[in-house]
Amino acid sequence: MNTWKPLNFSQTLDWLLEKDNPSVRLFTLMDILNQDVEKESLNGIRQEIMESQPVSQILANQKENGNWQKEKQFYTAKYRGTVWTLIILAELGADGRDPRIQKGCEFVLNVSQESRSGGFSIRSDKSGSGIPSGVIPCLTGNMVWSLIKFGYLNDPRLQQSINWITTYQRFDDGEGAAPKGWPYDGWQICWGSHTCHMGVVKSLKALSAIPCEKRSPEVCKTLENGAEFMLIHHVHKRSHNLTRVSKPGWKKLGFPRMYQTDVLEIVDILTKLGHRDPRMQEAVDLIAAKQLPNGRWLLEDTFNGKFQTNIEQHRKESKWITLKALGALKRFYA
Repeated sequence: MNTWKPLNFSQTLDWLLEKDNPSVRLFTLMDILNQDVEKESLNGIRQEIMESQPVSQILANQKENGNWQKEKQFYTAKYRGTVWTLIILAELGADGRDPRIQKGCEFVLNVSQESRSGGFSIRSDKSGSGIPSGVIPCLTGNMVWSLIKFGYLNDPRLQQSINWITTYQRFDDGEGAAPKGWPYDGWQICWGSHTCHMGVVKSLKALSAIPCEKRSPEVCKTLENGAEFMLIHHVHKRSHNLTRVSKPGWKKLGFPRMYQTDVLEIVDILTKLGHRDPRMQEAVDLIAAKQLPNGRWLLEDTFNGKFQTNIEQHRKESKWITLKALGALKRFYA
């Protein structure tokens, strides 16, 4: 295994801990410095996050029923609709105890969750609930992750969604026939004979947010299978031809990733699950090589202009990418 040493770590750390971005400051204390943030201190930073831009601006745009954009556009309004906005708020560390956040969560649970299975749907029926034919894995993973971050882990509705992932998420690698029956028949792009990477990554992200002591045997098995699926692909390659990249865009680092992904998000998830597999090395080297001499990383890819408000600046030094890159590399080389 190669070695890696961060550049200008002390100065980079000071930069991440500046008060202009309390979200980054909080996660730097927790993920880089491994500080056990005391409850009183955590509450103080959470309040700063809620008052900061972009969180305050996003919440100012919220509609009366807890949604953003038109109610029926909770998914289709990319990336200003309700599901996408909740993902961003969760990424920023917004406080799930805030009534506005809770209202947004309840809205999504009411209109997007398919009540019988627990999966999340891109469309709702006339009664306002998610329809079975619209349930897809990447959305379900993203919503489970976001709702866990907002404190919904013990909610029976979220437990049902976790069960959807462990029951239906597949890790087919193109070597057999495509699965049949619901939910597979309507979404060949998600399942087919080769499972969509985005569904796998978002499912891994969701289940990895469950504390280890609260993971059921089914969750642990799904995490194991999902991680191995990404490892046989060496994170970002084609498993049947490792000289080829799955999607060239995955080599560009961005935040937040929405339903898309990149090498940094995947390595971040895998290392948080404790993986330090040699098959990750090329992806890890790719991330490390992008570090600038001053110890920082650039925001190489973004959906800015499509969010409720922009997140950092495209092709500029990024506190978010730097935070996540340092954390992933630190864990890999621990």
